[in-house]
Amino acid sequence: MSLPQVASRQDWLAQRGLLLEQEKELTRQRDAVNAERRRLPMVNIDKDYVFEGVEGKVSLPDLFEGRTQLIVYHLMWRWDLDAGCPSCSFLIDNIGQLGHLHRARTTLAVVSRGPWEKLSTFRARMGWTVPFYSAHGSDFNYDFHLTLDESMAPVEYNYRTKAELTAAGQSWATEGEQPGTSVFLRDGDSIFHTYSSYARGGDLLLGTFNYLDLTPLGRQYHVGQAIYHDRYDILDGEER
Repeated sequence: MSLPQVASRQDWLAQRGLLLEQEKELTRQRDAVNAERRRLPMVNIDKDYVFEGVEGKVSLPDLFEGRTQLIVYHLMWRWDLDAGCPSCSFLIDNIGQLGHLHRARTTLAVVSRGPWEKLSTFRARMGWTVPFYSAHGSDFNYDFHLTLDESMAPVEYNYRTKAELTAAGQSWATEGEQPGTSVFLRDGDSIFHTYSSYARGGDLLLGTFNYLDLTPLGRQYHVGQAIYHDRYDILDGEER
């Protein structure tokens, strides 16, 4: 384990001041990027998607729960585990009090291609209260490039084609389920897609990592090493 060097308070303050300038520049850059994101054009959604949730079959407008904006986190369904992916589950664990989003006329929901019966069982196991919906049997995951299957739609992930992904050494992102986040806006009866992010775009949503980034030891593991929070009695592959 590598620890920081020990310095005098005076030397520490000098270096902290230099870092503060970098942090301020990063904050200004983030503000500028956020402003550009808000200026993106939007695309009309003219397809009727059907989901399944606690109240049975619902439509995309139903997911808004009467609010103006909808953020969807696309949870990867691990068919081999018969459960949501551990990394996606780690992100959902980081979701806070939804009332703060609701006050800003925004709904957050989790959508997965896992069948509803299994998805709802997994949600209960993890103790989550965020709204969950299954997109199993619909085109939703394919249209928003979260399930990659050439027989259903051209392969595209993180705004790269299959050829581009393969050339970049990312062949893992050319098939199967992937994670992502999508944002929608409702204006009257019209629904628009305004934004989607994939891959490390989810970093912004990982509150645990944002806290750990403040510490000298940092994150200590990457998101791909995440395990289910109800399995933290397992360390280094051995059960205590």
